[in-house]
Amino acid sequence: MAERAKCEYCVKDAIGFQSIESDFAYVCQDHADRLLLALKPGEKTIYGVCVLERFS
Repeated sequence: MAERAKCEYCVKDAIGFQSIESDFAYVCQDHADRLLLALKPGEKTIYGVCVLERFS
């Protein structure tokens, strides 16, 4: 059974992964960038050097 990723900034379950320039982290709803929050579950997008993935 795969373990759910935890937020890099607190202990909540991560809703996605964000890589913004050289900073990358699994993040929860509270710590997610607005661009990640705008994605639908399961979506992934790339903006130049930024990679955002919202988990299903």
